Amino acid sequence: MAAFRLCVLILLAALTAATAQVRTNPDKPSDTLDKTFHQQRREQLRKQLPPRSVAVFFASPVRNRANDVDYYYHPDPDFYYLTGYKEPNAVLVLFSEPQSIDGKQTKELLFVQPNDPQYELWNGERLGVEGAASITGIATQPNTTFAAFKLDTASLQHILFKELPHDVRDATADQADLYSLLGQFRSKVKMPIGFDAQRNMLYNVVREQGASQPEEIKGYLSQMMQYYPALRQDRYLNDYLQSADARSRVKAVAATPKSKLDGHTLGQAMAGLREVKTEQELQLLRKAISISAQGQIEVMKAMHPKMSEMELQGIHEFVHKKYGAQHVGYPSIVGAGKNACVLHYIESKKPTVDSDLVLMDVGAEYKGYTADVTRTIPANGKFTKEQKEIYELVYKAQEAAFAACKVGNNFQAPHRAAEEVIANGLLKLGIIKDRSEVQRYFPHGTSHYLGLDVHDPGSYGAFKHNTVITVEPGIYIPGGSPCDKKWWNIGVRIEDDILITDKGWENLSKLAPRTVADLEKTMAQPSGLDNFILPEID
Repeated sequence: MAAFRLCVLILLAALTAATAQVRTNPDKPSDTLDKTFHQQRREQLRKQLPPRSVAVFFASPVRNRANDVDYYYHPDPDFYYLTGYKEPNAVLVLFSEPQSIDGKQTKELLFVQPNDPQYELWNGERLGVEGAASITGIATQPNTTFAAFKLDTASLQHILFKELPHDVRDATADQADLYSLLGQFRSKVKMPIGFDAQRNMLYNVVREQGASQPEEIKGYLSQMMQYYPALRQDRYLNDYLQSADARSRVKAVAATPKSKLDGHTLGQAMAGLREVKTEQELQLLRKAISISAQGQIEVMKAMHPKMSEMELQGIHEFVHKKYGAQHVGYPSIVGAGKNACVLHYIESKKPTVDSDLVLMDVGAEYKGYTADVTRTIPANGKFTKEQKEIYELVYKAQEAAFAACKVGNNFQAPHRAAEEVIANGLLKLGIIKDRSEVQRYFPHGTSHYLGLDVHDPGSYGAFKHNTVITVEPGIYIPGGSPCDKKWWNIGVRIEDDILITDKGWENLSKLAPRTVADLEKTMAQPSGLDNFILPEID
């Protein structure tokens, strides 16, 4: 036993020595975002911070799958965007002005997991403090020191953070896991139990604008209370709403609680930053989208009626991995027939796709950036008359939406254009009798931002230069719908990823065929998987 222990100690020592160089000199692919990108993003954020403020970011939680097995860790997109660091149990602290910490002037601190040879033997290497400092360029400390870190809240006017997660498990005895780090932060800033970031934001709105813009603020509060019933019982907001004259209004404003804590503003600032993509980001997005488009092509060539939804999903994701995309950006949606009419269908359980239309909404994630590409194709390679009519109506709506993708246009412009076409088309086909019924068969929006998240944050205002969005109109007619049965169980969505610039719009996913003729032509081509036949298993 003693000899065994000695061998383990020698192995751990060798592991530590062998990985030290890797940690401080990480072997990063040439197309990974570099340290300068993340440094520039932090500086852009710092310019938006109010004076005498601190912004605190936490890494995303480790999610448990079952028993002692966790899901593959996915870093928090904002945390990665600002640091390039991908490990859990970390905290980033950004100050608006330099602070004296441990006798040194610093504007930022990063707390990370220290090296742990025993852990790394089982689960893989960690960057550790030195490795994290090397790749981020941030003054870095072990997360075990965060509890003792003195955050001078008295000198700060604003303590900004994104709304803290409420579902983090206290699953280990580690006093520097995310659960512990969050508790330590709440203690440092004296966060009240049950702190509500949204409620606190409304308090700030009342205090800052309630006296000067009473009608606008009262209208805004009333609208928020309609959406969020829990706010209707708040006595401070109700006192302000019920103030009938300037005197009572000033009194209500003065009585509204004031706090340095702000769990709302930072999320808005990050949304504004991430909405506009840099050239480095566009390079990665183009790669993710091209991989996804090629996956669509390979499935078109390989598909036949006897295939299952699961097989088709597997081909998509296999192609992604062949091109170096380690993950999908979201659970793949592959639905045939009636399953195509379920907007977020992810079960892939239909054993054969038969002659149905197959909707495939699949996006590769490449170096953190995700594509979102959808094609809908007939499993037997040929559209029926009804399938073709619905498909070409969606195609026409998408073309109209593309034309509305212009810098300065409102974010809803593509949706309004697509909905107009679909409403007119469904009326003409007799599927609806009144334009107001269009949402029965086109129930979702046409666009969302795309980037590190498949539903990337943004302002949802006017389009800006170097914004990437999806354009994805669809028509879904479930069985039992109040229309002719010949339309039942037809579901069509066509989704492309669009770059909007001052020069116009560019379809980044144009590699994947879109027209009926091109789809049928592609599906008639031979596939490299035609002869990939596995033996039967009982």
